[in-house]
Amino acid sequence: MGSVAREMVEKAGLNVEELVSKLVAAAGAEFTTFYYYTILRVAAIGMEGEGLKEIIEDARIEDRNHFEALFPRIYELGGELPRDIREFADVAGCPDAYLPDSLKGGKTPTSSSIKDLLMVLVEAERCAVRCYTDLCHFTFGKDHRTYDICAAILNEEIEHEAWFSEFIGEGPSGHFRRSQPGTSPYVSRFMSADHG
Repeated sequence: MGSVAREMVEKAGLNVEELVSKLVAAAGAEFTTFYYYTILRVAAIGMEGEGLKEIIEDARIEDRNHFEALFPRIYELGGELPRDIREFADVAGCPDAYLPDSLKGGKTPTSSSIKDLLMVLVEAERCAVRCYTDLCHFTFGKDHRTYDICAAILNEEIEHEAWFSEFIGEGPSGHFRRSQPGTSPYVSRFMSADHG
């Protein structure tokens, strides 16, 4: 699979094995973040957490969409996803977005625990921004398809970071929520299945 796609990327001077490894790490981060954001969204309850729920859901579904856009490219380049989910999580390019201790056990969020939750969210997005910036630098001018996919994901990850950083008081982002959760305005063109 992907012999010509791989050949063209190699002829452009990219180490395809390194590229596939970076893409698998990015896909692993998206997959695990989707999982962890599910838990974080469930923990966003009460007056303090309710306002975050829809924004977490937007980012959660879009991270799933990022995984859906990435994995075909891995196979097009002759790579594959790890066959064991534990191995996949271990190679994820970003740390796990664990539920903060202050919210474990179904505790009702307080201002302090919501700030803990927001720090997990914003740090996860900042890691994603770094990951896709690296992939864009790595592929620029050498692998146009991977670059386009990663640049589209980067645009959405920057917006996710901006949404959460607003909540921790880092100033207005100028970004608005999506018309529907999980719209993926930049990435949707790379997805073959209807996720609307």
